[in-house]
Amino acid sequence: MAILTRSPRIDEPLVEPVPAPAPPRRSSQGVVLAASLLAFFVISLDGSVVNVALPAISDSLSGSMADLQWIIDGYTLMFAAFMLTAGTFSDRIGASRAYAWGLGLFTVASLACGIAPNLATLIGARMVQGGAAALMVPASLALIRQTYSDPGKRARAIAIWTAAGSVAVALGPVIGGMLTSGLSWRAVFYLNLPVGALGLALLTRITASPRRRAPIDMLSQLSVVASLSSLTYAVIEGGRESWGSPTVVGSLVLTVVAAVLFVTRQKRLEHPMVPLSIFKSRTVVVCLTAGFSINAVFYGAIFVLGMYFQQVRGASPISTGAMFIPMCALISVVNMASVKLAGRKGAWLPMTIGQLVMTAGSLLMLTVASSTAYLIPVLLLVPIGLGGGFAVPSLTAAIMENIDGERAGTAAALLNTFRQVGSCIAVAVFGALIADTAHFQRGMNTSFVICVVMLLVTAAGTGLLLPRLTKKTAK
Repeated sequence: MAILTRSPRIDEPLVEPVPAPAPPRRSSQGVVLAASLLAFFVISLDGSVVNVALPAISDSLSGSMADLQWIIDGYTLMFAAFMLTAGTFSDRIGASRAYAWGLGLFTVASLACGIAPNLATLIGARMVQGGAAALMVPASLALIRQTYSDPGKRARAIAIWTAAGSVAVALGPVIGGMLTSGLSWRAVFYLNLPVGALGLALLTRITASPRRRAPIDMLSQLSVVASLSSLTYAVIEGGRESWGSPTVVGSLVLTVVAAVLFVTRQKRLEHPMVPLSIFKSRTVVVCLTAGFSINAVFYGAIFVLGMYFQQVRGASPISTGAMFIPMCALISVVNMASVKLAGRKGAWLPMTIGQLVMTAGSLLMLTVASSTAYLIPVLLLVPIGLGGGFAVPSLTAAIMENIDGERAGTAAALLNTFRQVGSCIAVAVFGALIADTAHFQRGMNTSFVICVVMLLVTAAGTGLLLPRLTKKTAK
């Protein structure tokens, strides 16, 4: 009880003085970065860790090539399809809350994948995983954007965030091979359970993020899901059946109709899911197309060579995983080097160099045959991994610096949508090309020719269209 220094008046309430409220606690930058890294790491890991386990899953659950494609693409499809709404949802409820919801759902879906009794259950659970991952990615990047106000520190944080994802993607086949050979393919999914628990624990130390009025348009969301789902279905089933079959043709028609509906609706809405004005920025357009190309080549190469090592060469899952170790060894190093070079010369230089290095690796992959020494494709994977690792951090930082802070979640969602669509389409197309084991070599060669063409186009666009940094702006 406070000590009174005078007698109170009759009409004066006898109360203690109320202290002023303490200022809201700010989250530690280290804790925010750790939570964001964890989210992106486990999401990226799940995008590649399953590749090496595909033959074991096929043997266990009696799956065809198309079924294996759906196990991969079910995840990336929902990841891409819900990414745009996830960005808006993250802005609307706050990045920290969106992260918590996504991580909880992702962990539960991982458990469902691990105990799946059949392919239908596994593919369905993978789709739920992808939807949850879509919610986590823009939230984790928005947390970094909101926590780091200094542009230099923010760029370094984004580079570390990107490095975590790159390392996870590269380590995925290694970890997948070890778990599949040592335990079971189901252990690949159980791995996410302790990671999810750690992430939720970190969330208790993060201050709730601010909210922003951002209406969610379900018709736009449904049109995105319909367009991407029908396109993926058409590519996968076109390889298994016939490109002229009614279901494939109908799926392609639905793809176009849904895409037109989405664009038309964005023009009419006061608060669109994707403001079309964002595409007026040359930097944004270049980064989106480069992100599509880089992911398509990276994930496509992992998918094709994972099948090549096991189905053509007869390697075990753990041996196949070991083949990817050289590719992942230096990725985190070049991630940081990319940011330093971009700070001096601009994002165009590391992005262009990275894509050209990936092009060289993809071109040399055309020399790989069924009798080629194992060391050759293993070494040729290195430039594909290093090129992507060198380009992506600068790509991510460039697009985030060209977007208003309040649109951080939406911008992150848009970039990752394009990247995941690239992964999804690559697995669908390349899987269709290598589905006929009698002509696996021809399908693999065609896949890498596609990689070379895509990378040359986007590398040229990056080098010619992105702005240079002058000495004045670099300071």
